[in-house]
Amino acid sequence: MKPFNLSEWAINHRSVVVYLMIVAVAAGVGAFFKLGRAEDPAFTIRTMVVGAAWPGATLQDTLDQVTERLERTLQEAPHVDRLRSFTRAGSTTIFVDLDGGTPAEAIEDAWYQIRKKVGDIRHTLPQGLVGPRFDDEFGDTYGIIYGFTADGFSHRELRDYVEDVRSQLLRVPDVAKIDILGAQDERFYIEFAMDELAGLGIAPAALTAALQAQNVVTPTGVLQTGDEAISLRVSGAFHDTTDLLEVSFAVGGRMLRLGDIAQVRRGYVDPPQSMFRVNGEPALGLAIAMREGGDILTLGDRLKSQMAAIVGELPLGIDVMRVADQPVTVDEAISDFTTSLWQAIAIILAIGFIALGVRAGTVVALTIPLTLALVFALMDLANIDLHRISLGALIIALALLVDDAMTTVDAMTRRLALGEPKHEAATYAYRTLAFAMLTGTLVTIAGFVPIGFARSSAGEYTFSIFAVVAIALLVSWFVAVVFAPLLGTALLKAPAQTAGAAPGRALRLYRGLLNGAMRLRWLTLLVTLVLFVVAILGVRLIPQQFFPASDRVDLLVDLTLPQNASIHATEAAAERLDAILAEDPDLDHWSTYVGQGAIRFYLPLNVQLPNPFYAQAVLVAKDFEGRQRIEERLTTLLPEVFPEAVTRVSPLELGPPVGWPVQYRVSGPDPERLRGIALELATLMADSSLTRQINFDWMETAREVTIRIDQDEARRLGLSSQAVAAVLSAHISGSRVTQVRDDIFLIDVVAREVGGQTLSTTTLQTLPVALGDGRTIPLNQIATFDFGQDLPLIWRRDRVPTLTVQADTAPGLLPETVVDGLAEGVAALADGLPVGYHIEVGGTVEESAESRASVMAVVPLMLFLMLTLLMFQLRRFALLAMVLSVVPLGLIGVVGALLISGRPLGFVAILGILALIGMIAKNSVILITQIEQERASGRPIWDAVVDASLSRVRPIMLTAMSTVLGLIPIAPTVFWGPMAFAIMGGLLVASLLTLVVIPTLYVTWESLRGSDLHRASSPTAA
Repeated sequence: MKPFNLSEWAINHRSVVVYLMIVAVAAGVGAFFKLGRAEDPAFTIRTMVVGAAWPGATLQDTLDQVTERLERTLQEAPHVDRLRSFTRAGSTTIFVDLDGGTPAEAIEDAWYQIRKKVGDIRHTLPQGLVGPRFDDEFGDTYGIIYGFTADGFSHRELRDYVEDVRSQLLRVPDVAKIDILGAQDERFYIEFAMDELAGLGIAPAALTAALQAQNVVTPTGVLQTGDEAISLRVSGAFHDTTDLLEVSFAVGGRMLRLGDIAQVRRGYVDPPQSMFRVNGEPALGLAIAMREGGDILTLGDRLKSQMAAIVGELPLGIDVMRVADQPVTVDEAISDFTTSLWQAIAIILAIGFIALGVRAGTVVALTIPLTLALVFALMDLANIDLHRISLGALIIALALLVDDAMTTVDAMTRRLALGEPKHEAATYAYRTLAFAMLTGTLVTIAGFVPIGFARSSAGEYTFSIFAVVAIALLVSWFVAVVFAPLLGTALLKAPAQTAGAAPGRALRLYRGLLNGAMRLRWLTLLVTLVLFVVAILGVRLIPQQFFPASDRVDLLVDLTLPQNASIHATEAAAERLDAILAEDPDLDHWSTYVGQGAIRFYLPLNVQLPNPFYAQAVLVAKDFEGRQRIEERLTTLLPEVFPEAVTRVSPLELGPPVGWPVQYRVSGPDPERLRGIALELATLMADSSLTRQINFDWMETAREVTIRIDQDEARRLGLSSQAVAAVLSAHISGSRVTQVRDDIFLIDVVAREVGGQTLSTTTLQTLPVALGDGRTIPLNQIATFDFGQDLPLIWRRDRVPTLTVQADTAPGLLPETVVDGLAEGVAALADGLPVGYHIEVGGTVEESAESRASVMAVVPLMLFLMLTLLMFQLRRFALLAMVLSVVPLGLIGVVGALLISGRPLGFVAILGILALIGMIAKNSVILITQIEQERASGRPIWDAVVDASLSRVRPIMLTAMSTVLGLIPIAPTVFWGPMAFAIMGGLLVASLLTLVVIPTLYVTWESLRGSDLHRASSPTAA
């Protein structure tokens, strides 16, 4: 029975196949415009933030009673990889990081389990605890941020306008949520003098009770009459300052107004909450997050249209600008990559026309849009958007997907030259090479398996490489065996008969080289082996890297003041920074976050915790060169202008966020011992020339005053520690009395003593404390004062105090190089540590190692798939061994290309090297299959090897040149450059060696078996 031939079926059902082509093109065009656009692929931030507050607790009590209890429970939750906690006196924040391999569908359940387990122990937590609270939206990205500044309007007036804008924008399709940045909550402050109250015999508690009683919200009932129900309302609610001033008190038989004994004013929370500034001016921000699955470009257009209408209605004096504009960034990135894609297509088409001729080149050219159309349609079905990774993968796949078409067209052209009818010539490739091509395609896809199934954030980030390449290669095989033969029958003609014509010069040179290599086969194999050993030794000369910095025009400027600094000091530092930035000619605009880090406007952003001692500015340069100049200037200037702060100027990161590139974690039970070890480590780092800006995530102590109450004397006077603490809180921070309901806001009414915020350690001792009878006594009558220092905060990792020593690399160095240079000294320090203390490498090097390990964990599966496919195709161990011996030779070209180009061996380059394995194996398989077919036709081994190699040299080198030249458009890019050079060098060298080494190995094996190389024979099983 004649075996089924898919190409023959296509030719016999011409109309059906033409219809399928039309449908494919239509579906592809529709899918291309429908596909979502994004700057980077989405990857899951597998982190939940659990927080709790215990007002008034010490640092140690918070650690022992809150952080420790929560962490013990959280460790029991499923999929938890590690816990990182940040504890201050009275508050704790715990980051729960899930294992990188946690499936996306299991994450929601993991968050539910965490909530449930913490809920189960809530009754064991201290009384007065606020929370715990849970934030499982830590990874939400706010790609569009508007900044609102106002001239002639109060902060509250501006906020009212911003709230109204927020309400309108929430109705825009695809808007998921909107956060307001920099808003300051309002307060009504009742400020009194304690000695004046005491003179009038008024206890502060009586004043508080009277205010609460008048402003309380209680049901008053409904009056039921015969005809209707009438709601009853009692007046007395506070609405503004006047209402508070008019509150009266009965004192000694007479009535006093609150305005007679206290000052009442409307203001804002003191100390301020996190602030937001735009171009050096106080501002409010609207940070907009898109719903999952939305199109950021479409959302950007909708918001732009809506904001244009809104801005037209805003009063003069309120200015609006986009300080973060992801749609524009995405549009530019997609445009650049789309241009690179068209350039790559043009390059590959040119190669096809030059090498194959007009007619054959046209057939190959027509397969490209057909293949891409089907790829776009399948990407749409698989919910793969167009972004940095998928477009780069398309360019990589582009050169590979023409391989099968070129093989089919080249085989058809050769058969037509031999005089075969078009029908027979068109089906020849399927009869002889289709399954070898399919095996090669599957082997190439298997080379990308570690990319697709790496269980890490980096693997998730680059998953689209595997998905897009797999789709493209499978589609290209289908197009090559179904569409290409039909197109060939329509366009190709039998070349003019040139019997006896000599082969071209290139083929003559190759034939001579091949015959010489096979005659001197042991020398050929020895030279190849030496080159391979040199390449292995050369790997250590290539700098290592995780992910490169982004090529966006954004810069981050971090200002970290001493950890006991107030937010007022941080605001003053931010204003000084704004003054410097305002004079920079390369800067387009900037925004500054005071008291917190920038909101996640970019998915891989390393988001910082809110802290009063921290500020971060996001700078947007006019162009990339300007960004580099700004970075150089500020890196030099800021340490001089802010000697009291740790400053850092850095571009945005690509891939999973890391933060400081060089990090060492010092862990152990005693924080004081940790500080000493960390200082030794920092000294070691400072003594080298490899790092700069060495700092700690916590280190310095803060001053504190312990007020020791004489309990006996306090009780004699009717006081207690609780009463004294309440007095101190009322004097300094103020105590919340009630709330005023104003529109959508609840405004706290806070009672405090005049000048409470300006108390000093001296005046604190004479602070008046009210007694039950209205008299006051100085605080030092019942208390003594101890002045000391303590740590303001502690970071822990998996319940163990952990102090991180972190730094930037010296200019021109990569983190891996720095860590390698410090390794000996750090190891010596670690070896001398007491039991229970240890030093771990963190930062970029740790993240890179984890990501590489996740890829390498899948390599055995890749090898198994490859070996299985190759064995089923080749069916002989000897032939399998030949393929496997050639596959590593691509490393020769990889090392040479990376050394010459100066590109690092990063995570993406390693993915390219793994992908090379399949590409090289595919060429080897098809060449060996061709040799076996030539032998099966009765040709001598030597002639079969030479003829098969000559028939494959053009398709193999065409594919190699198409790949090498097709990758040129992305070779200069920051992200894809290392992979592009690795593939270009590796595939070019490996293709040349495949055409020489495979034939040489084949004849060497046959000669060792005793075969007569010049006599026809049939292949035998190995």
